[in-house]
Amino acid sequence: MKKTDFLSGIRSSLLLIFLMLAVGANESKACEACNRLFLAQLKGAERDGSLVSKELLATIAAQEHIGRNNPAHTQAGWSNNTVIPADEQVPSGYDQSGATQRTASSSTRSAPVAWGNADFIDIIRRDNSLSLPATSFVPQHTPPDKRVRITLEEGDSYLGNGVIYKGFTIDGKIPGTTIIVDEGDIVEFKIVNKGDLPHGASIHAVNSQTSKYLGKIEPGDSAQVVFQANMPGVYMYHCAPGGHAIPMHIIFGQYGMMVVRPKEKFELEKILNKEPDIEIFLVQHEYYASGKDAVEGQGKPMYTAFNGKLFRYVEEPIVGKPGDYVRINYLNAGPNLFATFHIVGIIWDFAYWQGNPANRFTGGQSVTAGPSDSWVIEFRIPPDEGSYLMLSHAVGSTDRGAIGLLVCDRDAQPNKTYLSDGISYTDEEMEEFREKAVRTITPFGIGSPDVDVPVVYGPETEEVIVRIIGNSYYPKVVKVAPGTTIRWINEDVFTYMEGEFSGIHNVLVRSGPERFYSPMLAHAESFSQVMKEPGEYTYICTPHPYMVGKVIVSEELGLRNMQYMAGGPGQGGTMLWVVLIMAAFALMIGIISLINK
Repeated sequence: MKKTDFLSGIRSSLLLIFLMLAVGANESKACEACNRLFLAQLKGAERDGSLVSKELLATIAAQEHIGRNNPAHTQAGWSNNTVIPADEQVPSGYDQSGATQRTASSSTRSAPVAWGNADFIDIIRRDNSLSLPATSFVPQHTPPDKRVRITLEEGDSYLGNGVIYKGFTIDGKIPGTTIIVDEGDIVEFKIVNKGDLPHGASIHAVNSQTSKYLGKIEPGDSAQVVFQANMPGVYMYHCAPGGHAIPMHIIFGQYGMMVVRPKEKFELEKILNKEPDIEIFLVQHEYYASGKDAVEGQGKPMYTAFNGKLFRYVEEPIVGKPGDYVRINYLNAGPNLFATFHIVGIIWDFAYWQGNPANRFTGGQSVTAGPSDSWVIEFRIPPDEGSYLMLSHAVGSTDRGAIGLLVCDRDAQPNKTYLSDGISYTDEEMEEFREKAVRTITPFGIGSPDVDVPVVYGPETEEVIVRIIGNSYYPKVVKVAPGTTIRWINEDVFTYMEGEFSGIHNVLVRSGPERFYSPMLAHAESFSQVMKEPGEYTYICTPHPYMVGKVIVSEELGLRNMQYMAGGPGQGGTMLWVVLIMAAFALMIGIISLINK
């Protein structure tokens, strides 16, 4: 045996022991060592000369001095890596709900001060002299007018209609907390990672860097960024831990709405000379039952919703009186579908693209929004009592949960404000929901049996392919006969960017008659295993342990099932034809014998 092969075998054995210990200690924590191992493989003899190694190492080198990878940024105070306990009490000056709060020492600023020794001072001075809003850049030690604090974690949500969703949350909700600031505010935005996986944040309201401050925050850690909210509008914010994990964490549920209130009044407010009677913050979004459904084509969600719950505003309609002035801050968080938001029986007075009063449209039956697009919509409720249906006129998504009612009633006692927050439930309520739920869905793990139905293959099928796509296995559950080969292929393409090797996957059997594991797989790489022993094999991806799949090896798959199996023509089909031909031949001989008698 060659020395390199021997060393590789030793390394693999040690890795297997390490992975088993890691999984046994905490099955939900991500394996950072797996990413480090893959990096070592890229630089070592195991992948020497491969296209994967060459291209990924070049990508890494190109980003070596970007963001948190640059030691100078950390030394200069560009990022806050202070570790805080996950159960730390909310500091003084923060709103417990995660919403914003003006500090006692706040003052009005029309533009950032021109700091004498700041980098790019000539650009800062130029921007402050323009008629356009300056960028959001401020030195990180600038005292804030408002502070925001949100937590990121993994957890369950109740969608209504008896459905539990296992995904990722912000402040324990999907969508996350509605954040409202005023144009010109200096904002301190702090992220606390209470989960078991790396998280982060992208804030679309910031016209400056956020990834180098808020990218890849480790479990139990926190980070913050200070910026000036100079451009009014309705914005999306979402988790952004880096690399391929950014779209995955959005798909899993970590997003919310941030509104920068304009100094200039909206047109209907000017005309009516009053604030809205009703203001609605409305996020349309999607829930997926598999990673494959989430990343292929335009996405195939199992459900859609307004503000977290299926048919939330049918169950609890938004109410108003005839003549009420209504303002809707609308965001399509996606992450995939286009929407044409419409209210049956209403024509807008005004609509403002991206929520900026300068982008004014007059009239209109709907607004069209791709993922992360937003609008502010203003109208008056007609003096005609009844129910006005809110929906996307892309009606396929409407049928899946994104419907609401605006009820006009002269005796209504309306709420003035409806926030976009998902519903927060107590531990006791969630326990009851789990106990009574009729269905569980999750993009990356195994949902209830009616959702993730086992795909059955008969003994005529020699090889079954399980694809790794969208941070999940597909099919998630397969049932095969002993001796069948399972081949896992990694279909995730986006392998590396600053943050992690999040498109790298593997297979590690967590429980089953036999234990085995695969190497780390880059895009289009595969691993095969012959399933010999009957039983159930549950396996995970060690870099992403929330990914779960199952192989059921059953001796019950016999000849009687062959004609129904999905494996296509094979030995079983051939044998069946042989039996039929022999039976026909025997019948023919019998008939001839009778005739001769």
